[in-house]
Amino acid sequence: MDLDLTGRHALVCGASEGIGRAVAHELALMGADVTVLARRADALAEVADGLPRHGAQRHGWLAADVAATDALRASVEALAAARPVHILVNNTGGPPGGPASTATAAAYLDAFNRHLIANHTLLQSVLPGMRSAAWGRVVNIVSTSVREPIPNLGVSNTVRGAVASWAKTLSRELAADGITVNNVLPGYTQTRRLEQIIDDRARASGQDVQAVAEAMRASVPARRFAQPQEIAAVVAFLCSPAAAYVNGVSLPVDGGRMQSI
Repeated sequence: MDLDLTGRHALVCGASEGIGRAVAHELALMGADVTVLARRADALAEVADGLPRHGAQRHGWLAADVAATDALRASVEALAAARPVHILVNNTGGPPGGPASTATAAAYLDAFNRHLIANHTLLQSVLPGMRSAAWGRVVNIVSTSVREPIPNLGVSNTVRGAVASWAKTLSRELAADGITVNNVLPGYTQTRRLEQIIDDRARASGQDVQAVAEAMRASVPARRFAQPQEIAAVVAFLCSPAAAYVNGVSLPVDGGRMQSI
């Protein structure tokens, strides 16, 4: 199986912690040059310094706020002009919880900007390099809510669905250029985001945090939460040469929790 990414340049977003950081590590292990992107320069420098290196691999970091569209475009276009990007991993922290019916228009607009608009800005900034190489991988780390909306995550459910539809459309437009576009749908994964969701559910229900967490684990056939590395391994495969004919899919990595086929 060809998993070698030597000579490929990957841009991994939301890479200061959690799933994004784990993805950056896996891609570096496979030989890619990795640039990590998030808002905190100090955290990114630490991540980039800690990535595996072999031979001539070069890793770096780019501090940017995905909500600042113009600045994001300028920064990533400059990066891609210096070193074409062949792999784009879109990954952004989810919006605050709450019902869809009580969410403000501003909350929807902010989430739309941080997810779909940011993803689109990043894609447009790196697309010329992918087309020039006739090779590219775009992987969006989304959510199982693309298939089954999650209670009390109204804004997130809505925006995640928009990202999935955008990705599916792109997968058909870009396939002839040697570029694949796929989504990974993580289930409950041991990250800061999951801790926030558990805390929100505990406050809303009056239950103990431990009781909420145990009930969530019980809803997963595997009876545990995923580790970020387990999600990262699937993302890394989709970025590999071996996955060249996998295109336009939304792949759950959830321990079997989703009940739909």
